[in-house]
Amino acid sequence: MVGKVFLVGAGPGDPDLITIKGLRCLQQADVILYDRLVNPELLQHAKEGAQLVYCGKLPHYHTMKQETINHFLVKYAKKGYQVVRLKGGDPFVFGRGGEEAEECVRNDVPFEIVPGITAGIAASAYAGIPVTHRSLSKSFAFITGHQAGDVAAEHKWFHLANAVDTICIYMGVSHLSTITKQLIQNGKSPQTPMALVQWGTLSDQQTVIGTLETIEARVKESGVSNPSMIVIGEVVRLHNKLNWFQEEIVPNLPVVHG
Repeated sequence: MVGKVFLVGAGPGDPDLITIKGLRCLQQADVILYDRLVNPELLQHAKEGAQLVYCGKLPHYHTMKQETINHFLVKYAKKGYQVVRLKGGDPFVFGRGGEEAEECVRNDVPFEIVPGITAGIAASAYAGIPVTHRSLSKSFAFITGHQAGDVAAEHKWFHLANAVDTICIYMGVSHLSTITKQLIQNGKSPQTPMALVQWGTLSDQQTVIGTLETIEARVKESGVSNPSMIVIGEVVRLHNKLNWFQEEIVPNLPVVHG
C-alpha cells in the first residue's frame, strides 16, 4: 500500500506558530524530511521511532539536492510510510513545494499541502510592520532576492517600484545594493522606508530601519545578515509605533500618526 506525503509549512521560526494540522502531521509521521530553518523544537513532536532526515541548504551549498529530496519523498511513500516534508514558512512560498508536489503526481503518490505562515508576513508583524494598511498600503508583493541578479527579470523592477505599495524580499541581503539601486533608478524615492528583520519571530530577532539610500550603511553598522526579510514601503514607518516584540538596534524613522 502506498503511503502519503504531507508538505507541511513549519512557519517562520517560532515553534508556536505552526498550525494545529501541521503539528498533527508531525506527530503521526513515519518519516520527516526537514529543512535548515525549521526550529529543532518541532522535531520533539515526532513519534518514537520516526526517521528524521536532514535536508538543510545553505547559500551556495546544498546538503541535499532537490532531486534527491524528491526521490526520497517518493521512495518512502512507496514503502507505505506517512511522510512529512517539513519546510520553513509556507511550502508554496519560495519553498519548492510545487516541485515536490509535481514529483508526487508523476509517481502516483498521494499528497497533501499543509500551509504555513510565511516569513514575509510573520517577520514583518513581529517587527511591528503590517504589510497592508488602509492609509499606507493597499498592495504587497513577495519576491526573491535572487531576482536582483537575474538579467531576464530586470524589467520587473519598474513595476515593483511603481505599482506595489509594500515589497517583501526573501533571501536578498547579499543583493541589497542591487535592490536599492534598481528601485531608485526605476522611480522609487530614495527616502522610501526600508527594514531588515533578521531571525524574525525568534528571541534573537533584530530589526534595522533605514531608507533606500541609508539602509546599506545601517546594515553594515549593525552586522545583520541572513536569514533576514527585507520590507520596503511606507508601512515601515509604523515600526516605531507598533514595535511590540523587541527593541530595534538602530535609530527609528519618524513615527506616522493617524
